[in-house]
Amino acid sequence: MPDTKPKLLIVEDDAGLQAQLKWAYPDFDVIIAGDRATAINALRSEEPAVVTLDLGLPPDPDGTSEGFAVLDEIMALKPDTKVIVASGHGARESALQAIAKGAYDFYQKPVDIEALGLIVRRAFELHRIEAENRRLAVRSDGDNRVLGRMITSAPEMVKVARTIERVANTNVSVMLLGASGTGKELLARGLHEAGDRRDGAFVAINCAAIPENLLESELFGHEKGAFTGAVKTTEGKIELAHGGTLFLDEVGDIPLPLQVKLLRFLQERVIERIGSRKSIAVDTRIVCATHQDLEAMIADGRFREDLFYRLAEIVVKIPSLAERPGDAALLAKAFMARFAREMNPQVKGFSADALAAIDAWHWPGNVRELENRVKRAVIMTDAKLVHAHDLDLAADEAEDSQVLNIKSAREAADRRVIRHALARSEGNISSTAKLLGISRPTLYDLLKQYDMQV
Repeated sequence: MPDTKPKLLIVEDDAGLQAQLKWAYPDFDVIIAGDRATAINALRSEEPAVVTLDLGLPPDPDGTSEGFAVLDEIMALKPDTKVIVASGHGARESALQAIAKGAYDFYQKPVDIEALGLIVRRAFELHRIEAENRRLAVRSDGDNRVLGRMITSAPEMVKVARTIERVANTNVSVMLLGASGTGKELLARGLHEAGDRRDGAFVAINCAAIPENLLESELFGHEKGAFTGAVKTTEGKIELAHGGTLFLDEVGDIPLPLQVKLLRFLQERVIERIGSRKSIAVDTRIVCATHQDLEAMIADGRFREDLFYRLAEIVVKIPSLAERPGDAALLAKAFMARFAREMNPQVKGFSADALAAIDAWHWPGNVRELENRVKRAVIMTDAKLVHAHDLDLAADEAEDSQVLNIKSAREAADRRVIRHALARSEGNISSTAKLLGISRPTLYDLLKQYDMQV
């Protein structure tokens, strides 16, 4: 049976300490290196997840130049490696410099085997979380896609996608009803690409974003000289989508006079450009969307009932992100993979508190809000993991709202106090432990117990 122990590379030139460290960690597959060349060869061949690195290596055992050279090579070859550097008493500046270069943590000599063991185990756990984040991000880009583009694992959204797939090869008009930011245009594009009009154009227009006096020209086009500024004949969006699909977003904002003209097109499939009496036959499929209550608008006389029934031959209601359990985290990981690749490659994933906050948040802005928060966090963070505070999510409030017993209340309080202490000490473990009035090992135990990242 193959050895499945996690691989730990110890870069240390003291033979006695090599033996002591190897004996101290029977749970790991320990690999020993005493110089830079051996360490880099071991990194290439064994690919250890965690490395402990003594900065004082030959030929500069009393300095740090060789140790920093090893650290730089490790970060260049395998930047996801968790490197824990050793520093002597009074060498705090070297340790902080190593952290700035990408090291995960540091320990002081003489070595406290128990304390170092906690740091090493925490490093392995963090490496595992980051690897799982990357694996889930890859999976979310593939296994959870519906209609070619939309990522979901929620049965409510899969049902929507299946409905759209069933009507894709028909010419019925489809109305998508859902709150702002739920992905209506993405679903409309998916409908277009799943049907036999996929080789035609997909044209989208937001009826709420165009002034009323320009919307008619945008939809139906105009002839040269039809009005001031009409210096050439221009095709409208309906005509441009001939043979394809026109997506009318926020159709409830179309003014009543223009609703009459749109109804005529839907009934007769012909249009007239502004300034022309010539009828033009157009074969365009209409897909529309709105977040408004059209039935209430019909009752108020603000939307034509006959137009509604022409547009709403098939009505598809899109659930909000809060109504799609699990999708927020799934989408967040997909956005993370894309934005990190494009804007900040050092970011590797989400911390546990960020994922908890994402799951707990009610997402009033739906997918658009989630995308914007993840993008901002990836751009602004200096860390490898995005935390709840990077997303500007009230993780503490989300946790407190679900406290049901004394144990949960204590955990929520512990998390809040530990976060404040970590922030005040700028992430330094020793200082944090002093602020909290506990030992370093106890703090590591709490961080592990609550799955919190430093």
